[in-house]
Amino acid sequence: MCLRIARRLPPLRLSFEVAAACRIAGQNFGRELLKMFDAEILAMNETGSEKRVSSKRGKKPSACRRIVTGHVNGKSVVQSDEPLSPYAFKTVPGYEHTLVWLNPATPDLSKQQRFDSYPDSVVPGPGGTSLHFVTFPPGSAFADPSFDGEAAQNEALVRLRGLADHFENEDPAMHRTNTVDYSIVYDGEMWMELDDGETVHLQRGDVVVQNGTRHAWRNKGTKPVTMLFFLNGARERQ
Repeated sequence: MCLRIARRLPPLRLSFEVAAACRIAGQNFGRELLKMFDAEILAMNETGSEKRVSSKRGKKPSACRRIVTGHVNGKSVVQSDEPLSPYAFKTVPGYEHTLVWLNPATPDLSKQQRFDSYPDSVVPGPGGTSLHFVTFPPGSAFADPSFDGEAAQNEALVRLRGLADHFENEDPAMHRTNTVDYSIVYDGEMWMELDDGETVHLQRGDVVVQNGTRHAWRNKGTKPVTMLFFLNGARERQ
């Protein structure tokens, strides 16, 4: 799951160099984004506790509806019911990301499951899961003269923490995580690239089971593509 931050991007540095890059971009930028993410999640929870939203939606809703169940006095109940608005990247027009839910590790069902703040990593650890809606703009978005690769890189490092760190230096679209991913084409057409340039053309309804393999998502068309990603945290390949 990854935005094709095209080859115009500067090489990605990890560890302390990532922190240095973020400082160059402005520490306030990252802090304000994190505050915004946490505020979005808090507002979602408050909305769900105050009212229930209608299930009527248009053909291409800008928000998905998330219903979370739980237990009260041993009986199953609706814990929350709210719309989730996507995060629109400021540096890449048309690129949107919605983190629907995340369990960083194996959940304990004896406790109430909560998602109250933006996580340190959108990639779960072993036994954990995360669910994402992602809309990819056409590749032409990166050919626009106004596209700022460095700014896009820095924003991804904040919004996609734990994932953007895995974007490769030579081709930031290529990445591999210690997860088994169920990748579903929700709307549009997508191209998945593997090693040695092997490419698979995907259409609406197609599902890819990504077993921790190196890959990239390429939108070679002229329209946005929306995909649903379910990440299962796994042990690292030895």
